[in-house]
Amino acid sequence: MSQPQATPAAWHRIEPGRLTLQIHVQPGASRTEVAGRHGDCLKIRLAARAIEGEANACLVEFLAGAFGVAKRAVVIDAGATSRRKRVVVQSPTLGPEVLWRE
Repeated sequence: MSQPQATPAAWHRIEPGRLTLQIHVQPGASRTEVAGRHGDCLKIRLAARAIEGEANACLVEFLAGAFGVAKRAVVIDAGATSRRKRVVVQSPTLGPEVLWRE
């Protein structure tokens, strides 16, 4: 059994068939975009408000498009009601560098 690949960036972990991301969201922005690092997370500004799941839906849609996967392949694993979220992307076609290159 292979071990998860260690990476210098604390905001992502690559495992066989999945990518785990540590995300800090800023809802209510003028547009959805990556805004850089926020501690050990990647900060993403969302063009949706944090009401009735709008921000979470916007985040899922943004990440699905970035990684070339269906929305159902992006799961908010922890932090659904928080700004800090752990998101799992199943079978991404691209690596984490599509969001942020260090």
